[in-house]
Amino acid sequence: MNLQPKLIELLNKRGIESDEDIREFLSDKPQRTYDPFLLLNMEAGVDLILSAIEEEKRICIYGDYDADGITSTVILMEVLSNLTENLTYYIPSRFDEGYGLNCKAIDTIKKDGTDLIVTVDCGSLSCDEVEYAKSLGMEVLVTDHHTVTDKVADCLVINPTQKECQYPFKYLAGCGVAFKLAQAIVVTMGLPKSVLTRTLDMVGIGTIGDIVPLIDENRTLAKYGLRAINTSARENLDLLIEGIGLHPGEISTENVSYVIVPHLNAAGRMKHASIAVELFLADDAEMARKNVAILAECNSERKRIQADIFDACVDIVEKEYMDDDLLLIDLQGAHEGITGIVAGKLKEKYYRPAIIVTPTGDGCLKGTGRSIDGVNIFNLLKENEELFDRFGGHAAACGFTMKKENLPDLRENLRKGMSRIREMDPSLFENKICAELELGAGDVSLDLVDQLEMLEPCGCANARPLVSFEAWAGDLAKMGNKGQYSRFTATMDDYKRVPCVVFREAAEADAAINASTDGKVNIIGSLSGRTWNGNRTLQMTVENIELV
Repeated sequence: MNLQPKLIELLNKRGIESDEDIREFLSDKPQRTYDPFLLLNMEAGVDLILSAIEEEKRICIYGDYDADGITSTVILMEVLSNLTENLTYYIPSRFDEGYGLNCKAIDTIKKDGTDLIVTVDCGSLSCDEVEYAKSLGMEVLVTDHHTVTDKVADCLVINPTQKECQYPFKYLAGCGVAFKLAQAIVVTMGLPKSVLTRTLDMVGIGTIGDIVPLIDENRTLAKYGLRAINTSARENLDLLIEGIGLHPGEISTENVSYVIVPHLNAAGRMKHASIAVELFLADDAEMARKNVAILAECNSERKRIQADIFDACVDIVEKEYMDDDLLLIDLQGAHEGITGIVAGKLKEKYYRPAIIVTPTGDGCLKGTGRSIDGVNIFNLLKENEELFDRFGGHAAACGFTMKKENLPDLRENLRKGMSRIREMDPSLFENKICAELELGAGDVSLDLVDQLEMLEPCGCANARPLVSFEAWAGDLAKMGNKGQYSRFTATMDDYKRVPCVVFREAAEADAAINASTDGKVNIIGSLSGRTWNGNRTLQMTVENIELV
């Protein structure tokens, strides 16, 4: 295939330069994957699981309550069920137990007769909880991907972020690590390849949903995962897809990110994540349909509550914290299952890191935060680790519990920390919308759109590219049920006409067009193809308009 020069230019800007790397990146069947036994402790971890199975010990898969934890749990449950029936899983309640291992859960698991706990998407920093499990006579194997600090649980830990781990790719999602463990077990036991490939749909959902970089091995897993979703042998996944208004066989990265994953997360946010796990593991189609209905109901309720909490937070920010570089909001009575999403929305609206804390009812606060590019919220909070009872996360997101009386100290320390960050690089707080590619009239075509679509799956570290071109903007009109969006036609130097739509900051876009003396502007956005009545045409989704 003859690649457009502009596509090659874009790939080069993203560090993909050699012919081999370009072919791999654009391939429908990428090959970039690594030997699972390169992961630190993988061989010992496999031996531990297989010994437990041989000795007929009971194994419990201990997951997390988000989409990554849900899919990770399903992956290991399915693969290990080919070797043993002495298998169960446990996912803690977001509300009663919180993230990661906890001693109450360990007591329950022990009473169930468990001999070996295998964590997925959690556990690396659960030092006290692992010691407690060991004191009860259980063994623990941790599989995780969250940032490992100087402290790590005293058991076998499979986590590519460990300093001693020589695995070539450090950014697997939790489900990616679980998949590598499953892969190692399948290879060791000589199980059919289909045992592993059946779980690729779960790997795709979890990897895309956990917002890990969609590059290198993650790109391979996401591509094969999307293919598995769209050719799924998992009837219950198709039931979910149909039940939430999507079409089996036509699922895109955006469908996974913005429709499927929120429905899975809604289970843990509103009720219990086991609803989603049972959906994928269930043999009973009627039970699966009931679980799909519950997920849809949970997600609808989540949206309603999310809107209320967001409005309340905006009111607090604009009354009290507009001058702060980090938004730390103490919100009484908020639904703690929703606060993480709202923190992300606040981060987007104000382009500042945002943390929401809510009372737990026992004199403590539970906090969840999201951060902007360039501000590592994990490192920022780690400077205050002595203020937390529990703490974890990564560069873009964090979670913690703390005593209420420590909040003023945390607020003051974070203000000082953010002040240092601003002094070092004030530009971090400027949400600049810049194009990666500048296009001339001759570059703008459906052929270029088709080639840009080869960049999919797009997401973290592989964003849908923004392009720019100069054109005359005309036929400006409003659209949307409240007139909140805009549309116009861009006419280029060669008289090519490109329909444009503005969903973000439409009022600012209108103002820029009206301010132009002759209507010529620089338009920044994403190009796509639009099919209407059998005809395919160009369309630009506008992110910013600049005066020429």
